[in-house]
Amino acid sequence: MQALGDGVIFLPLTGPVTLFALNLSPYHTWHALRAPLLRSAPLFASYNNMGGNAHSAVRFQSNRGGPSLGSIVLLDLMGGVALLLWGLHMVHSGFVRAFGSHIRRILGIALRNRFKAFLAGVAVTALLQSSTATALMVTSFAAEGMVNLVPALAMLLGANVGTALVVQVLSFNISAAAPVLLVVGVAAFRRSGRTIVRDLGRVAIGLGLMLLSLHVLFETLAPAENAPAVRTVLASVTGDPLINLLIGTLLSWASHSSLAVVLLVMSLGYSNFVTPAAALALILGANLGSAINPVLEGGSTSNLATRRVPIGNLFNRVVGCAIVLPFLDPITRELSSLEPNPARMGAYFHLAYNLALAALFIFPLGSVAKLLERLLPEQEKPTDPATPLYLDPSALETPALALACATRESLHMGDIVETMLQRAMTALMTNDRKLVEEVSKMDDIVDRLHEAVKMYVVKVTRDSLDDHEGQRAMEIVTFAINLEHIGDIIDKNLMQLAAKKIKRNLSFSQEGAAELQAMHQRVLADLKLAFGLLVSGDVKVARQLLAEKTAFREAEIAAAESHLSRLREDRPESVESSALHLDVLRDLKRIHSHICAAAYPVLESAGELRPSRLKDSTQEASVAPDQRSSVSIDHTTGRPSQ
Repeated sequence: MQALGDGVIFLPLTGPVTLFALNLSPYHTWHALRAPLLRSAPLFASYNNMGGNAHSAVRFQSNRGGPSLGSIVLLDLMGGVALLLWGLHMVHSGFVRAFGSHIRRILGIALRNRFKAFLAGVAVTALLQSSTATALMVTSFAAEGMVNLVPALAMLLGANVGTALVVQVLSFNISAAAPVLLVVGVAAFRRSGRTIVRDLGRVAIGLGLMLLSLHVLFETLAPAENAPAVRTVLASVTGDPLINLLIGTLLSWASHSSLAVVLLVMSLGYSNFVTPAAALALILGANLGSAINPVLEGGSTSNLATRRVPIGNLFNRVVGCAIVLPFLDPITRELSSLEPNPARMGAYFHLAYNLALAALFIFPLGSVAKLLERLLPEQEKPTDPATPLYLDPSALETPALALACATRESLHMGDIVETMLQRAMTALMTNDRKLVEEVSKMDDIVDRLHEAVKMYVVKVTRDSLDDHEGQRAMEIVTFAINLEHIGDIIDKNLMQLAAKKIKRNLSFSQEGAAELQAMHQRVLADLKLAFGLLVSGDVKVARQLLAEKTAFREAEIAAAESHLSRLREDRPESVESSALHLDVLRDLKRIHSHICAAAYPVLESAGELRPSRLKDSTQEASVAPDQRSSVSIDHTTGRPSQ
């Protein structure tokens, strides 16, 4: 193809192509290029039909050896559906990134009774553009025991209505807003420095792509309206209502989006490729198919009780389809008399069906919940202590929820480290060989949990996070790494010291044992303080923890001095266990340092850390030479002395 001037093109196609009045816009040039492929006979397309005036026309004669009409229509149809799915994904991810934590907070408040939960389901799904995402989120809440079964089921009824409301909006001819949304979205995404504005720009781009995809679908199907081959194939596939239901179910399950399938069916109905009855049956199947994904992807495979919510939602949909399917023909005739437009009729049916389903089940949800609890009883917790308890895979699409799961698992890991620390000191003081072996085995549990937490957070960070979520992910990973290091110190150092003490039948002096136990109690207290800091992120707690680090260092120096004074007194117990005593002090100090490291990310994000603890060179230069020479270090105590 060559450009001969402003809007004038030359098409070197095989086969005769005659062009008249070549002053076409790029949009009309595109349709001119597509026209020979969408017609199997010579075509006269008036420029007026493409939005121009009646004085211009383009005449095409297609190449008979080119692609068939069915192939072109199928490719355009697949491209339109792919564009629609990508637009839905961008809207969903944009809202989750912008308001993920707020949505989670709203759900926590709303999921207290069935009616508030229903309204929350409508609102959240209208924002996220995905009832599947809402279902997975609610399933995760229910699996963790954060919400009762009845409000969770009510919220999924609302999610279905929310999807139907989105279809209602998109069924109107608002494709003219697509360019505006795309321009605004790209400008916000590329130009703004604020994270939330970029996320809302992503939402605008997604909405623009959705509207553009609907326009592509209608434009693609319209030229093939009179193609007998395509009509024959679709008529053979969509002739039976039950087959239509199964096809709609399969498409919705495969695409993870009932919204996309319903919009596609509306396009097919508008172009008269499927009958109104077939379109309604396909829409029923789309509603059913979107309930399958949460059943397969939500909850835990080892505990079916965690899948009560998605299975209850699927049960509601199956009952609704069983009630409506036998009466589909009279429903179609009644709706056709009220709304002759097949696309609008499908949108009205989709909304009416989900409203009726909500009205049917909103009150008997208590009975449905009892049935689910009887059929899917709660199973025992996994016996393997290294199995993560809170890392829910279905929460990965919502970063705020996934990071909360990772925080809970880090605290679970911290509980095991705390138990190791308590038993380690008991083993040291009582010479319990069996307890030494038990503590060493617990380190393997900590290692596996650390790996699970780390990989889970990595999966969360594969999608771009906002600044707060990225900082939170780093805090969780750092905390888990420090816990793993503490476990290694207990296993590789303290337990080896305990084994040496047992083998040599050594014992600490009464004063030495009391000092070690006091230091150990301080370590345990500060470990609990670090747990609280991980949950709260409170700057005051972080400063308190760092103050404890200084106090612990001073206590460790005092304990070492006390031990050295006992050595000077030549006390037998202190002489025999001297190296052991100092090594335990050293290891407790190392453990305490890892605990206090939890404060640094919090203080750094708050801007309360200095770049370095070293004095500035200008300050050092201001010290008089005689003053500098008078400062020395006492190598016995490690303290500066004059």
